[in-house]
Amino acid sequence: MKKNYCFWCLIFILSNTSLTHAQLTTEINPQLVNKVWSAKWIQHTYNNDQFGVYHFRKSFSLKAIPNKFIIHISADNRYWLFVNGKRICTGSSKGDLKHWQFESLDLAPYLSLGKNTLAIAVWNFGEFRPASQFTAGTGLVVQGNSELEQVANTDTTWLVCENTAYTPVFENHKYIGAREIFFGPRSIPKWEMPQADERNFKKAILADNAVPISVDVDSKRKLIQRIIPLPEEKEERFANIRNKEENNIKDDFIKGIGAQSFGPWANNSILIDLEHLTTAYPEIKVSGGKGARITLTYMEAPFINVKQEYKGNRSEVKGKIIDGVSDVFYPNGDTDFVYRPLTYRTFRYIEIKLDNYQDQLVIKDFKTKFTAYPFEEKASFKSNDKSLADIWRVAWRTARLCAYDTYMDCPYYEQFQYIGDTRIQALVSLYMSGDDRLMRNAIQQFYNSQNSEGLTQSRYPNWQNQIIPPFSLFWVLMIHDHWLHKGDAAFAKQFSKGIENVLAWHISRIDSKTGMLGVLEHWNFVDWPKDWPWLGIDQISGVPKGTEKGNTSIHTLQLVMVLQKSADLFKDLGYSIKAKEYLSIANHLKTNTYKNCWDENKNLLADHIDKSNFSQHANVLATITELSPKINYKELMNKTVKDTNLVQCTVYWRFYLNQAMKKAGLGNQYIEMLTPWHNMLSLGLTTFAEKPEPSRSDCHGWSASPNYDLLATVLGVNPASAGFKTVNISPNLGELTFAEGTIPHPNGNISVKLKKTNLDGIDAEISLPKDISGVFVWKGEKVKLNGGNQIIKIK
Repeated sequence: MKKNYCFWCLIFILSNTSLTHAQLTTEINPQLVNKVWSAKWIQHTYNNDQFGVYHFRKSFSLKAIPNKFIIHISADNRYWLFVNGKRICTGSSKGDLKHWQFESLDLAPYLSLGKNTLAIAVWNFGEFRPASQFTAGTGLVVQGNSELEQVANTDTTWLVCENTAYTPVFENHKYIGAREIFFGPRSIPKWEMPQADERNFKKAILADNAVPISVDVDSKRKLIQRIIPLPEEKEERFANIRNKEENNIKDDFIKGIGAQSFGPWANNSILIDLEHLTTAYPEIKVSGGKGARITLTYMEAPFINVKQEYKGNRSEVKGKIIDGVSDVFYPNGDTDFVYRPLTYRTFRYIEIKLDNYQDQLVIKDFKTKFTAYPFEEKASFKSNDKSLADIWRVAWRTARLCAYDTYMDCPYYEQFQYIGDTRIQALVSLYMSGDDRLMRNAIQQFYNSQNSEGLTQSRYPNWQNQIIPPFSLFWVLMIHDHWLHKGDAAFAKQFSKGIENVLAWHISRIDSKTGMLGVLEHWNFVDWPKDWPWLGIDQISGVPKGTEKGNTSIHTLQLVMVLQKSADLFKDLGYSIKAKEYLSIANHLKTNTYKNCWDENKNLLADHIDKSNFSQHANVLATITELSPKINYKELMNKTVKDTNLVQCTVYWRFYLNQAMKKAGLGNQYIEMLTPWHNMLSLGLTTFAEKPEPSRSDCHGWSASPNYDLLATVLGVNPASAGFKTVNISPNLGELTFAEGTIPHPNGNISVKLKKTNLDGIDAEISLPKDISGVFVWKGEKVKLNGGNQIIKIK
């Protein structure tokens, strides 16, 4: 049985503690913003850059319970905080060394008269850490917000003990870090409880000063307050055991209604199915089993062919290969021993492999706690096509699982915040929840990654540098998206210089001979079609053919698209001269791209100046940028969709294909273009995959795009001016006879209810927030909209 151990993990020994959410606050003493903190970073040993798991403790006494007890806490790499034995929260939210995030928490609800104990588990995977995790060495800092709370400040009164039960296993970690083995006999039982035995603890060692980002003092980490909420956590129960007959066992222990015993020398492989993919903390409670080995293997789904990444129907398991990332632990024989990873896992299936030896092993319970960024589903969509409800549900789950303390491309394999993925994910978030906090966090982090060339990292946070110039352009689009939907000009303005730097890098590479973008350095990824091998080598690269020679229409028009959006943004921000400059350059590039790449015989835009290759991507961009008045965009996009000889957009770029169809007046074809998503549902996927089968990742954030388009294309709700101050509602029902939905707006909700009355007529009920105006468009007829409810009938 093959094991692909690329997931970093920890097993955490708890005393049946459950999560009690801390109260995250933005309150902070101004002196803690402008001065070095009185608390210090503390650590266990002077050699603190290696793998290690450490338990820190501090007890203090209170004569009265305060109304507020605010602390500011951070750790390297990450931590779990307990107050008087209750598990409160995890952190720190991901950042880089110049922007190291801390959480501000009000602990007053968890304090008691008399003795109180803060207990914090801190772990650092050192060289085995995930690629998205920066580190300056293991450390913990806790700063009280005022004199009252400074009793909690980290100093040498804190105690610390290393938990040597943990061992990393570094095997093909690649991006997410090492897996780990936990040896129960070395565990420190009930270390987080107030009455814990502290004989093996020692005084913590003082390390660095704790320095806020605004203070001009050298420090390994510059501290910045977390701006996103704490992750959600809620209990889920597994659905069934897929091979219980083979093991002659019952499923009572996964339902929490009974236990399952395994005798000495028992060897069992138990395949448990949640029946949908999740990001969660598995929790297993065992008694006995001293000397046993328990392996938990997490899978999106079993494989038919691992090398080819072929899984087939995700709900079918018979005869398939168990292959995934694993935790391994050895019980110490105690009663009611609870194992829970410190970091969440991604899975639909978990295989429990038991190798029992000396004693009877009893599994008392096995459950899971879902966790993700706490997006609320405020949008809704309903239509007469019931299959769209399935797409809506699965796309939303996809979006949820690809967001934690950053957006992620996928929760199982990489957990990277890529710009190309994040732009689509952020639009989905805005339309589904109205919550822009994770979007703002992402925009800021990409800005923080900008290098001396003026380009952003393609994915960030990330200590394995990677540059994709088109993704730097899409970062600019994210800023435009936020401005258009939220209208925060001050937020956008702080990135104006960064935008100029990205555009300047690209503009400086315009070929003076062709007037198009010339040769571009770095990895100029566009999409994942199988037709784009890397410079003729038999491997997928995502780069259009001819890119190495420069002068591709695709890269040139991506720049045009961003120049056009930047001009709109800069004009609104008061940079009219720069806006005119960008429009002039965009028009120059359009003229030369049409001249060099338009094929009069095919009536298509070629990918490259040599006109040897053609793709949907080039013609999508020709339509979005309005390349030339000579082009009939409706004819072009009809041909682009129907011509199977063109390089096809995969799931990622179908987002842009759909925007081009809408711009060409073909939005009514959107529903019939959802075939790839229907195909994924037919394969038993409970989230949407990275690309058509075979797909490595079963859950990819960019594949959640239908939830945006069901609202923005089918219902047709779009901002008509910055901040969504005016709205354009231009429905594209296609073959639907009825559709309705709700979209969160900065001033309230927009609700739309549509019903066809005949082939061309429409009855519409529209509700806009107060002081919002707009226009309703149907078959070329326009009706003015105002705040409040209105009924429209067009025959």
